[in-house]
Amino acid sequence: MTAPVLNRKLTLEEPVRVPDGAGGFTQSWQVLGELWAEVKPGTGRERAAGFATVSSVAFRITVRAAPDGAPSRPKPDQRFVAGSRIFRILAVTEADHGAQYLTCFAQEEVSA
Repeated sequence: MTAPVLNRKLTLEEPVRVPDGAGGFTQSWQVLGELWAEVKPGTGRERAAGFATVSSVAFRITVRAAPDGAPSRPKPDQRFVAGSRIFRILAVTEADHGAQYLTCFAQEEVSA
């Protein structure tokens, strides 16, 4: 495996449930840290959602590995943020035999 080029700074966030004061909850996002990553786009698709069209693109995002349970290790249902772009993490696996890098399968959705 060729070493990835980690040239994009991404913010890793996880969802947090916050009481809304009326007995329910709202979802907020808590920053866990910043990671350097290689971001590679995959195939995209477009679908109708109500009265709007939603474009969806799959991405492979590679980051340095972190031990299981470490806050810097990405997990499904977390997200990466780069400016106004949001990449929802769907799955995470080791990218190489030495477990030096992780590949995060993510999806970016944009309403048109």
